[in-house]
Amino acid sequence: MSNKGIGKGLAALLGNMKEEETIAEKSESAVSREIMNVDISLIDTNPYQPRKVFDKAALEELAASIKTFGIIQPLIVLRSGNRYVIIAGERRFRAARLAGLTSVPCVVRELTPREMREIALIENLQREDLNPVEAAEGIAELIKSCDLTQEEAAERIGMSRPVVTNLLRLLSLDKEVLELVRAGRLSGSHARCLVVVTDPEVQVYYANKACDNKMSVRDLEQQIQLYLGRKLIPTGARKEKQSKELKGFVNDMKRIFNTKVTILGGEEKGQIRINYYSNDDLQRIYDLIDSLRR
Repeated sequence: MSNKGIGKGLAALLGNMKEEETIAEKSESAVSREIMNVDISLIDTNPYQPRKVFDKAALEELAASIKTFGIIQPLIVLRSGNRYVIIAGERRFRAARLAGLTSVPCVVRELTPREMREIALIENLQREDLNPVEAAEGIAELIKSCDLTQEEAAERIGMSRPVVTNLLRLLSLDKEVLELVRAGRLSGSHARCLVVVTDPEVQVYYANKACDNKMSVRDLEQQIQLYLGRKLIPTGARKEKQSKELKGFVNDMKRIFNTKVTILGGEEKGQIRINYYSNDDLQRIYDLIDSLRR
């Protein structure tokens, strides 16, 4: 994400460039712009930091750079008694420890808990390569924690309102779909195609189909349009008839296989989907099917 957005977001809380002089004079929360070296043993990580996992290889690369050039951009820390809590720069802090530094340059601030939370969320959204689901969850948390509108959140993180809205819509998808996005198997663009599908099971079906068949976004869009087009045909009576006829069959299969069973399709053709949740579970289901063949 662009540095332009970073400036807008952090300036709203900390003051930035020319605005900082005026803010520092008027606000008790912005105490000092002076950079000071702080003993690394006195610095604690931010408990509000939404990113819990840091890429080891990237940290080692940053640590090597710090050994050569030092820390170019100081950390922003909150004074807490005789200790300091990181507000911005946890990756630099972790890399500095890997590099063997005993102290790091810091700008010390006095912030409210809400400001602390907001800065951590904004930095995480703008300075890390988040997947679309992590970005959506971060924006949702920013809006909730800081009582912001979507417009205000978009301004803080340097995104357009439509981009923020589209990201937040991803959170309406089924958890299985979101996990595919987290794992990098399904792109954010593919996931956005599924938002218009209201049935969670159908969302999962098309998400898996897109992954298994390596479908392009355009191909998935066409599949979804065909599905929605069939739904728009007045087939309420046929759907009701199908559900009555197949309900007992599905329940029997759930009982036999002791797992979730889904039927997708119409009266003439379709698919039976049997869920499994581990290799052992798959082997159990296979053994059951094999026993039915004998």
